[in-house]
Amino acid sequence: MPRHPNPDLEGRILEAASRLWARGGERALTMRAVAKMAGTTTPTVYQRYRHRGDILSALRMETSRQLIETLRPARTLRQSAERYLQFALEHSYAYEVLFDGVAKSPSLHEPWPSFRLLRERLRPELGAGFRQYTRLMLALWSVMHGTAMLVIRGRFEGALRIQALHSCLDAIDAIVYATKLKQASHAGPKWPSTLILGEGKRSRVSGVPARKGKSRRVRRLTQT
Repeated sequence: MPRHPNPDLEGRILEAASRLWARGGERALTMRAVAKMAGTTTPTVYQRYRHRGDILSALRMETSRQLIETLRPARTLRQSAERYLQFALEHSYAYEVLFDGVAKSPSLHEPWPSFRLLRERLRPELGAGFRQYTRLMLALWSVMHGTAMLVIRGRFEGALRIQALHSCLDAIDAIVYATKLKQASHAGPKWPSTLILGEGKRSRVSGVPARKGKSRRVRRLTQT
């Protein structure tokens, strides 16, 4: 008998999975532990997700959807950065799962709509095609993500939290302004054509395209 969709239950399952993953990583994420934290039964979880890999994939997709919906109303890069940081801090557990192992398959070859949207926000600031700013976007993303994780993991509160967030926004403004004036320095080699980010199946980090079938990480996660 096919299962009936229950968004509330499935939301609880994904929330439980994100908390367990943030607490103890792969070892903490068992189907039984997810069921217990979600207030349901293990068979019920299995009716909706075949294994841990399915849960993580669904969690990444849902978190990515929520993040892009949060970013869309923003009209400037700074507004986007503010919304990005706010989302990361308000959904800290799911946010950590979203970017865990992001440069490895399958995460690397999944869509990165938030990365692409933020990169597109550079067009009004700098003009020309947005794909040429992937290296710059990586720098800005590193600043945002690093700040978010430092605040989350470092448990920043009060004035320190406020200053960290505004320092991040100031740094983004400064980097973009320096780029606009063509005063930004570029250390190291040029961006290679084989390094592609945020393009789904076309994405690659080592000149090797996406492989068919399950990655070692996914195969490991399916062993519940």
